[in-house]
Amino acid sequence: MHTQESLRESGIRWLLAGLALSSLLALFSIMLFLFVEGLPLFASYNPLDFFFGALWYPTAEPPEFGIFPLIAGSVSVTLLATAIAVPLGVLTAAYLTEIATSGVRRIVKPFIELLAALPSVVIGFFGMVVVAPFLQTIFDLNTGLNLFNAALMLAFMSVPTICSVAEDAIFAVPRALREASLALGATAWETTVKVVLPAALSGIGTAVMLGMSRAIGETMVVLMVAGGAAMLPGSVFDPVRPMPASIAAEMAEAPFRGGHYHALFATGLVLFLFTLCCNMLAHHVSEKYKQTGSSSL
Repeated sequence: MHTQESLRESGIRWLLAGLALSSLLALFSIMLFLFVEGLPLFASYNPLDFFFGALWYPTAEPPEFGIFPLIAGSVSVTLLATAIAVPLGVLTAAYLTEIATSGVRRIVKPFIELLAALPSVVIGFFGMVVVAPFLQTIFDLNTGLNLFNAALMLAFMSVPTICSVAEDAIFAVPRALREASLALGATAWETTVKVVLPAALSGIGTAVMLGMSRAIGETMVVLMVAGGAAMLPGSVFDPVRPMPASIAAEMAEAPFRGGHYHALFATGLVLFLFTLCCNMLAHHVSEKYKQTGSSSL
């Protein structure tokens, strides 16, 4: 009997190890594919011109593959979306955990999680049909398809992720910390701001990084509402073209294994590295503040 249980446990361990290894192999295969298809561009095109060039004209003679405007569009949209989504997501999580009654929590939380299930194309249609005309009318713009519209829609998509992860982190803070703060005379608001949120900083930091990863890698929304102009933005109301939008819009027209094709894959490689850095930063923040929190307790 003991031998049979040991064999079963060993089989489960090997199965789990195989599943974990398959995930690593899939990630490695994707990364290898991007390198194989993207790096040939630099055999005939200067890497400095690729990363810092201000012109993206793949059909010109000679073609221009400067992705600096695309990087600037992705970074600006992501940062603005994060600036909008983080306060909304974290404060909503704090409200649901610290203030809302159980009845309110049961009603509000499913709706927030439902937002995460909305297809990105639906959010893109909303930004194109509803938000774009509104922005164009209110701010007297030439077009409502711009950086600000894209940031709003990406923030709308990132809030559920940030809220859910931050809520779990806040909920995991030991109740003894809250009771000790209240016993020392702190108000409920002071306890939330000065005790609970700092103690949950590890999970909140992870939530922010995951929200940024979601925003920087989103394709359909920025393709529909960002304006599609490969130019450096001068204001939040200028049209931009982030990297995912450029890849999605042009891949079908790029000649197979041509310069344009390799340039799009090189752009995808840059986007992959951006997302990888966000995830690694999220892991670093989580581990750093987890250790800090455990040592202080």
